[in-house]
Amino acid sequence: MLSGHRLEIAALKREIKALVSQSRAAQRAVAPSQAEEAAPPGKPRQVRFKAQALAEKRAALGITQKDMAKLLGASVLSVYKWESGHVQPRAAQLERIVQVLRMGKRTVLETLGQP
Repeated sequence: MLSGHRLEIAALKREIKALVSQSRAAQRAVAPSQAEEAAPPGKPRQVRFKAQALAEKRAALGITQKDMAKLLGASVLSVYKWESGHVQPRAAQLERIVQVLRMGKRTVLETLGQP
């Protein structure tokens, strides 16, 4: 009788493991765009900040940290700390950083008022 219960418990554990595996596979199969659509509309999409990406974009644009600070509406010290990875920007600044990372060189130079 006891061994019968143990066999049933073992079978149930295997079944749960298989169901969990199927569930995870189904979650991975969902496209990222569908996952974003399922998110509540009031909740903004989470953006990951990468210090190296900000530094590389600034170098690609050929501007100084002072110019980048002007674009972002922040101090030069903040830009330095963000690029060095010492500090993470706040959510409000993160949105502005995303906008600047999407800008092209012409747009940046026009915004800064440089020829």
